[in-house]
Amino acid sequence: MSVMKITEANFNEVRNSQKPVLLDFYADWCTPCRMVSPIVSEIAEEHPEYLVAKINVDSSPALAGAFGVLSIPNLVVVKNGRIAEQTAGFHSKEQILSMLQG
Repeated sequence: MSVMKITEANFNEVRNSQKPVLLDFYADWCTPCRMVSPIVSEIAEEHPEYLVAKINVDSSPALAGAFGVLSIPNLVVVKNGRIAEQTAGFHSKEQILSMLQG
């Protein structure tokens, strides 16, 4: 499965997901975000049991605000419609998978 691009307009597609959701809040100009991006894409391809989505904070500031995103990259795991984990900065694939599985 590929990474979904999420905006305010289509956010309900992930809000109501039965799968655990990984949200990657990023910006195109952010170097650490560009380092995390291929890892997030790998997880999306290798783990269809998760819904993986990217949210551009410059294009969707309301969503960033709703999730309290103050720094990027910011990774949020949502389970059953609620935030299960949230962290900022670069994280390895193993760390991100641990967040999803935890």
